[in-house]
Amino acid sequence: MRVVLVDDHEMVLEGLKALLGRFVGRIRVVGQAGDAESAERLVAALDPDIVMSDVRLRGSSSGLDLCRKLVEADPTRRVVLLSAYDDELYLFQAMRAGAAGYLLKWIDGEELVRQLERAAAGETVVDPGMAGRAVASAARLQAGEFWPGASRGLSQRESEVLALLVAGLSNRAIAAKLVLGEETIKSHVRSIFRKLDVGDRSGAVAVALREGIFQ
Repeated sequence: MRVVLVDDHEMVLEGLKALLGRFVGRIRVVGQAGDAESAERLVAALDPDIVMSDVRLRGSSSGLDLCRKLVEADPTRRVVLLSAYDDELYLFQAMRAGAAGYLLKWIDGEELVRQLERAAAGETVVDPGMAGRAVASAARLQAGEFWPGASRGLSQRESEVLALLVAGLSNRAIAAKLVLGEETIKSHVRSIFRKLDVGDRSGAVAVALREGIFQ
């Protein structure tokens, strides 16, 4: 099984290579990348059996964005997200992006290889500890029992930012109100646009009002 690793921390990449290197004959790391753009080129060149990526990456594209692009380019592409975030909403976003799996970084080596083998064989793999909670959370999402916009994949922070967009605040004003950096707010706004499938602030506000996310 040929795998490409994607993570923006060199120590994580080297650690994963060393971990997977113990399973000679079952898995081989054929490439690694530190950002989504490099990963796209590498996957196109190497055509691995599995792409294993962190959810958060440096640059403008996340692991979720990478997954979405790779699967759109090749629907048979198997992408497994390896994350430190034990959060069902990240899991739901991963599944919406076409991921073949969502695993947590504290998984042991033998289990990781076993799950990757299942993913390469066509199964969808999810961290066992998250699976049961995800079923209950899916029902709550459907019923709208999380924060506004959760059903569209918005994180709680993104929901807060969207509410302030609807109120007409600028990025600078939102940053001051939430005690965050302006660049952080810009990143949240870009993510909101992507998740709501809009191109600007007015489009995001229109979707929020039309769908009743905020009144």
